[in-house]
Amino acid sequence: MATNKMKAQTPAEGILKRSEWGDAKSYQVTCECGDHNHDHNVWVEADETLNVTVTIYTTAKSKWWSKNRWQKIWTLLSKGYIEYEASIIMSKQQALNYASTLKSAVHDVEQFRQDKSVGKPL
Repeated sequence: MATNKMKAQTPAEGILKRSEWGDAKSYQVTCECGDHNHDHNVWVEADETLNVTVTIYTTAKSKWWSKNRWQKIWTLLSKGYIEYEASIIMSKQQALNYASTLKSAVHDVEQFRQDKSVGKPL
């Protein structure tokens, strides 16, 4: 029985590196459906305390004109936010690449900050 174990790719299918600043990297993760509104824009950043922040931006849409808009308005006024759900469709390979890219980016920005805090030349 042959095993067909998948490995993360370089370059990675469905993952586009947008920018890199040493202690921060940004990526665009595309949705398989092809709609750019479903893409995830991912930022991985290390701060001075060597904590790492991963922020994911996506476009959330709602049926604002639906019957429950007054409930949404009340929730926004009383809580200050409205909860939405966003999904992204990925192939198995792309999901593996996404996880590997996050792991690699976290390591890279942590290493950059550590080197900078120790005073090593960059």
